[in-house]
Amino acid sequence: MACFSATQLHTLLWTSSLNRTSHHFKPNYTYRTPKFLFRQKPLIASFSTSDIEARTETKDSSTATPRELCHGHVPEHVIRRVEEVGYVIPTEVQLLALPFLYSGRDCVLHAQTGSGKTLAYLLQMLSVIDSQRSAVQALIVVPTRELGMQVTKVARTLAAKPSELKSGPKSCTVMALLDGGMLNRHKSWLKAEPPTIVVATMGSLCQMLEKHILKLDSCQVLVVDEVDFMFNSSKEISSLKRLLTSYSSSKNRQTIFASASIPQHRRFLYDCVQQKWTKADVVHVHVNSVEPMPSCLHHRFVVCTKREKNQVLLSLLQVDSPESAIIFVSEQSEKSKKAGNAPPITLLVDFLMSSSGGFSNVSLLEEDMNFNKRAASLSELRGGGGYLLVATDIAARGVDLPETTHIYNFDIPKDAVNYLHRAGRTGRKPFSDKKCFVTSIITVEERFVLQRFENELMFCCEQLFV
Repeated sequence: MACFSATQLHTLLWTSSLNRTSHHFKPNYTYRTPKFLFRQKPLIASFSTSDIEARTETKDSSTATPRELCHGHVPEHVIRRVEEVGYVIPTEVQLLALPFLYSGRDCVLHAQTGSGKTLAYLLQMLSVIDSQRSAVQALIVVPTRELGMQVTKVARTLAAKPSELKSGPKSCTVMALLDGGMLNRHKSWLKAEPPTIVVATMGSLCQMLEKHILKLDSCQVLVVDEVDFMFNSSKEISSLKRLLTSYSSSKNRQTIFASASIPQHRRFLYDCVQQKWTKADVVHVHVNSVEPMPSCLHHRFVVCTKREKNQVLLSLLQVDSPESAIIFVSEQSEKSKKAGNAPPITLLVDFLMSSSGGFSNVSLLEEDMNFNKRAASLSELRGGGGYLLVATDIAARGVDLPETTHIYNFDIPKDAVNYLHRAGRTGRKPFSDKKCFVTSIITVEERFVLQRFENELMFCCEQLFV
């Protein structure tokens, strides 16, 4: 482990473009460089909230505004858009990551759900792209259509030209190249006038790359969101590796990986350098490393038999009277599908709608649904009012429903990472101190599994008796 003073690190890390913002960061940083990397002499920097306690001693850092962080990097109209949509207080991950991002460093953004990672990497994109140039200059890869739609919406909101500037330079264009979309229309768009930013799922992206319709020669920034999920997906991993090494080169782009969970992150950083997915000086920004989940979450569990689960869930819903809730159900097994059984999620929805609890308006979200139905379901939920959504783990990654107050694990997640992402669907309302609840309905045999999650994610569960 090599330690550097603030003066030495200023010389090592900070370019002249950072001089305006470097006064926010004045600690003695500690580099955590694994011994097996000494041979190649790369510097992998790992920063966590514990490493930057000294930063809070300065008045400037605690009162920094988005305008102060973005001044000199992001166009004025983007800064105004940021302020208009209500981003008035930078989050920890934005305070930590933006100076590194503005300097052009490759980054791994590792912070809890709802912490502001999306805004951080979008601000960096908008600081380097040239809207007057007709070429794809930034690419965001996402695992699901739902997350892609959300990222696209935020990107278009920030990139839109202010209404008072009807004349002058054209605005930045954002394309959503997502599974289930109209690829023929996208082909025509890409050939006629390539968009500035593309938000894509892996399947649709590869189709365009393989047919040489989409070119990444001018791509300056590549973001892979929910990177741990992408690398753990047998369907995505080979395509993702090809994107990172064959379709584009880390030497010619800035690479940003983002996720709330990166298991064995030191090994992942090592692989990033060894496989040349990133440059050797990649920065690991780890926020809330001691507390992976928001502090407003209250974790509970109920023990029952499998046959009692439906009735226990019904009792919980009646007692809690949640404003808005998501109920997570496991996906149907292949064996059950071959046997011709109805999916568990369908059976649960039918039970809730036929019960005497008054749950006539239950929404459904699962991977096998038609893309248009999935989009319509989410759009309806965001339309206002309370909701009760029954979903598989497709809703656990990136789906942003800030009104959600309760999460129910009807089926226990398969691992701690999935628990983390399910729980992260609540407690997302900015600046709210309202307590939210994550309740797991488990069998006696599953109690040790939940205890393992508690140990890994450092939270405590209260037992309920229904």
